[in-house]
Amino acid sequence: MDSPLRKMNRLLIPVMAGLLLAGVLLLWHDRKDASFLPREKQIILQSDSVMYVTVLPQDSLILRTPVRDLPKALLHTDLFHTLAAKMLATVRSPQQDGVGIAAPQVGISRRLAWVQRYDKEGEPWELYPNIRILAHSGGLTHDPEGCLSVPPLQGRIPRHETVVISWTDPQTLEERRDTVHGYTAIIFQHECDHMEGTVCTDRADSVWTSPSWAAERALFDADGAYQKPEWW
Repeated sequence: MDSPLRKMNRLLIPVMAGLLLAGVLLLWHDRKDASFLPREKQIILQSDSVMYVTVLPQDSLILRTPVRDLPKALLHTDLFHTLAAKMLATVRSPQQDGVGIAAPQVGISRRLAWVQRYDKEGEPWELYPNIRILAHSGGLTHDPEGCLSVPPLQGRIPRHETVVISWTDPQTLEERRDTVHGYTAIIFQHECDHMEGTVCTDRADSVWTSPSWAAERALFDADGAYQKPEWW
């Protein structure tokens, strides 16, 4: 007849083994998530300084897929810094000339965006890893918006006047929060929509083609500015 201690040991062994296996799997999952995927590395390293910007409908898979967070371990890597620099060069390039860009727009399904802070002196560009909107407030505006991924369409989009955002500081790796108003709040809402696979025309009250934007893109396209790379 087994003693109570032996019975307890027989019960504990499979429990402990299960916990050990779970710990190993969690460690493997964390290590796996703490690096860019092979396809992401290819896009980051092989892209020119001005990256190909994904557009609908041909790039629906990447633009319609909700993104993954960026582990903090990635934010101090050379690959992350390269991606950030290329994204900024892309959105500020003459052929794009945007006010914000999200990582899915360059083929990287991660929660990352650049936003031009029109609400700050000097209107600086700022980088927002793991950007989220925590709260909306104020009335709704219905101003025209365009998107680098649905050119040359524009739409009248309902947006809240104020948002509370959170993100991971790329330097300190701490979570930060801010309350943003006005036009810059609209930019944050636009870019955060990209993280969920939504583009501005999905929310539009009305949509139209911008003749001036269409003419501008046609001019750049004649030089192959929007051509998808062969390796893509």
